[in-house]
Amino acid sequence: MEQGATPANPARATAGTRSALKQGVTVVFAFCAALGFVGINLVDPNAGATATTDRVSADRFGGAEIQELQVDGEYTIDASRESYVVEVKPAKVEPASTSASSGWAPPAVTPDPGSAQAYAATAVAARGWAPTEFDCLVALWSKESGWRVNAYNAGSGAYGIPQALPGSKMASAGADWETNAATQVEWGLGYVQGRYGTPCGAWAHSQSSGWY
Repeated sequence: MEQGATPANPARATAGTRSALKQGVTVVFAFCAALGFVGINLVDPNAGATATTDRVSADRFGGAEIQELQVDGEYTIDASRESYVVEVKPAKVEPASTSASSGWAPPAVTPDPGSAQAYAATAVAARGWAPTEFDCLVALWSKESGWRVNAYNAGSGAYGIPQALPGSKMASAGADWETNAATQVEWGLGYVQGRYGTPCGAWAHSQSSGWY
């Protein structure tokens, strides 16, 4: 030791060493935490679902860096260094079918297409239409329902010989619209006349578009 030099303080040296070591551990811990944040991978222990990460807009956290974590398509986690937001994907609601929502089912009756056509022939003549109009009507309703009084389309809800949609529209022609062929024919002819003028007009539209 040189003359006049101040002896080193062992306690101060030890404290400095500890401080440097503590600072180094803190830096390593922070670095590992940052790596964990960037490379985070979430696993659902119940469903085996995995999460994918994407960087998204930081507007939600006032400019802070954000990662978007999409977990198996069910929910999304937007995470920043300050906070996180969890958004659950809305459940898809399937619309109920017409028959299921109304609870209506066609009645158990035995259709008689021949009698229905015989009545329709007189109804067509009573309106002053030519016999060719009845031919068009036969073709039209043979295609739509086979002239069955209880013909029912479960997909659309159309019902009866003229396939009224919904079938309850035919109640304007009679309360027995579910089972009476004459009631259905009268309603159907009124619909055809009001919309297409004649059965041949309705049949032409059906041939060109598939419906009338």
